[in-house]
Amino acid sequence: MVSPPTVLEGPGLADVDVRLEHVTKRFGDVVAVDDLSLEINSGEFFSMLGPSGCGKTTTLRMIGGFEETSGGTIYLGQTDVTGLPPYKRNVNTVFQNYALFPHLNIYENVAFGLRRRKVPDAEIRHQVDAMLELVELPGFEFRKPSQMSGGQQQRVALARALINHPQVLLLDEPLGALDLKLRKQMQIELKRIQTEVGITFIYVTHDQEEAMTMSDRIAVMRAGKIEQLGNPEELYERPTTAFVSGFLGVSNLLAGELAGRDNGWAAVRLTSGSVIRAPAAAAEGIASGGAVRVGVRPEKLKVLALQGSEDAAQGNAVEGVVVDASYIGVSTQYLVEIAGGQRLTVYAQNIETSGSAEGHADGQRVRLSWRPEHTFVIAGAPDGASEPTEADEEDTDG
Repeated sequence: MVSPPTVLEGPGLADVDVRLEHVTKRFGDVVAVDDLSLEINSGEFFSMLGPSGCGKTTTLRMIGGFEETSGGTIYLGQTDVTGLPPYKRNVNTVFQNYALFPHLNIYENVAFGLRRRKVPDAEIRHQVDAMLELVELPGFEFRKPSQMSGGQQQRVALARALINHPQVLLLDEPLGALDLKLRKQMQIELKRIQTEVGITFIYVTHDQEEAMTMSDRIAVMRAGKIEQLGNPEELYERPTTAFVSGFLGVSNLLAGELAGRDNGWAAVRLTSGSVIRAPAAAAEGIASGGAVRVGVRPEKLKVLALQGSEDAAQGNAVEGVVVDASYIGVSTQYLVEIAGGQRLTVYAQNIETSGSAEGHADGQRVRLSWRPEHTFVIAGAPDGASEPTEADEEDTDG
C-alpha cells in the first residue's frame, strides 16, 4: 500500500509553491543534479538558466514527475510529491514541440483536459472561450494545428495547459523553435499571461535575454548546482562568480588583490599597480590581501582621449590603446588593450553619429573610466575553470 503524501506545516510555507530539499539525480556515474535545494514562491515567474548539461531540464522533469529523483524530496505546496506520478501532481507542462493533437481542432485541443474530467459541455465552452481570449486566439476554434503558425501553436499549447488551473506550470524551452522576432514577441506575451492568471511559472531556458526579460527570479545553473540565484538586475549588476558574469552578457574582469576598506568603499590593487574602488558590500567576506577580480560591464565604460580627461580621476580609470572600433548600430564597440595585453570591451552609445564610428581610431591611446559603484568584485584568482566556454553556449538540452 502506498503511504499518503507527507504534508509540511509551518510559518511561511503557504507562500511557497515548490520546494526542493537536497534533490539529486544520477544517470549511472553522471551526477546531473547535485544536492539541489530551492524554494519557488507562489505566483512567481521563476527561470532556470544555464548551458547544455547544467541540470536545468532534469530538475524541471523531476518537479513534473517525468524523472525519479536519486535522492532528496520535492514538495508542491506543503505536500511531498517525490514518489507520485505526473498525473497525481497538480502541474502541467508546455514543451518546445507543442505536443498538440494534430487530428483535433483547436477547440478540442484546449478542451481535452476538461473532457477527461467530465466537465459539462456548457462549462467547457465557457472556459475554452476564456482561454482563447487570454492567449489572443478567439475565432481560431475550428482550425487544425497544421493550419496555424508556430507562435499560434505555442499559444494553443499554453491555453491547453492553463485551462486545468494547475498549481504550477512548467515550461521547457517553449520558445526555442520560434524565429527571433516571434520569440521576442512571445516573451512579452508569456509574462502578460502569467501576470493575468497568477499561476507559478517555472521556465527552463539557455537564452539569457529570455530569462532576463520575463523572470522575477533566475537560478543560474552549472554542473547540477545553482551558481547564483537572484532577480535579473542583481545577477547582471552584481554577479558573484566569473561564470555568472560571463554567461549573463559581456564582462571585463581585471585581476588584483583587496587592498583594504574605507568609508563604504573597497580598494582593489590591480596587477598593473592601479587602484580601483568598488562598493564595500561587493567585497563582503573577502579578507584584505585576498586575490580578487574586479568587473565592469562594457556599457558602463567611457572612452576618453588622454588629453582633457582629468575628470576621470574622480572615478576608476585605466589606460590603453584602441585596437579595434566597430560600428554596430546603436553603439560603437571598442576593443582597448591595457597593460599586460588584456583587451577590454566597451560599448559607446551612438547618440549623435551619422552612421560611422567616430571619436577614437585604431592605435589611439585612451583612458577608460567608470563610476566606482558600477564595479563588482569576484573572489579568487583566475583559474580558467570558472569562465563560460563555447560549449556552455550550446543550444541543446540541459
